[in-house]
Amino acid sequence: MLKLAQNKRINVTADIELKDRLVAVQRVVKVTKGGRAFRFSAIVVVGDEKSIVGIGLGKSKDVATSIQKAIEAAKKNLVRLPIIKGTIPHDQTAKYKGAIVLIKPASSGTGVKAGGAMRAVLESAGVKDVLAKSKGSANPHNLVKATLKALLELRDARTVAMQRGVKMEKVFNG
Repeated sequence: MLKLAQNKRINVTADIELKDRLVAVQRVVKVTKGGRAFRFSAIVVVGDEKSIVGIGLGKSKDVATSIQKAIEAAKKNLVRLPIIKGTIPHDQTAKYKGAIVLIKPASSGTGVKAGGAMRAVLESAGVKDVLAKSKGSANPHNLVKATLKALLELRDARTVAMQRGVKMEKVFNG
């Protein structure tokens, strides 16, 4: 699984209303001397649509159990993201294995212009207006992880000001 920044992780509390989205279910076949053994893997994104999101992978012999395992795994990997006025603070590119993603902030009313796996992560995170492009691999597992990696690398102006030790005006005006 994608290694998440320790300071970005959050704990699940009872007052957070999480919604889950199924991104992909894949059937995996293992051929043995006795025949074929079918298993399923599912990737799920959970989020509160207010800047909290998590991804999880579940594997099992049946679809329902693999989805349930993925939901539980996603709830253990929740992170908080800097979302300002329904969009992201700045452009960001990230790569995870063969998948490369580019996300850009968009003006109000644009909507989420993104493909399936990226769309699930962005909408679960609460991003309302964004432009996104995936390059390279179209594997949903890697796309979801690359998208989350790009979102984790985002920094808002307040964080930048604190890290640099300057006032907010200095961040914008130079």
